[in-house]
Amino acid sequence: MTPANYNAAWWELRKQVPGVAPAVPRSESDFDPAAKYHVAANVPYMRYFLADILQFQFHRALAKAAGCTGPLNRCSIYGNKEAGAKLAAMLAMGQSRPWPDALEAMTGQRQMDATAIRDYFAPLQKWLDEQNKGKPLGW
Repeated sequence: MTPANYNAAWWELRKQVPGVAPAVPRSESDFDPAAKYHVAANVPYMRYFLADILQFQFHRALAKAAGCTGPLNRCSIYGNKEAGAKLAAMLAMGQSRPWPDALEAMTGQRQMDATAIRDYFAPLQKWLDEQNKGKPLGW
């Protein structure tokens, strides 16, 4: 890859990894990667990756505190005092404590756990498995 073909390489990666294609033809006179904030601002993707894991882990812990027993994607913590207290206790730490302490205050665990994402999307996964049964996979 050279600067002369950065945009083509960008779209090749977008096709290979998430399976996304441009809506209109693109050329090297376009520089589509710069349209993504974290590319132009040199913000690592790791930050977004970790935030996704944590938001679902937090939601599962708060749903449990709220007494939700149904599917995680249908749980709401709106107006729940127990969930609010748990969230407030974690946020009150600010940056005064190491992040595993804050995570433990919220979830009871000191390690990140991505299984909450699977829990949240389990109904969708079941539906997709049924819809795609016997069909070829991939782009």
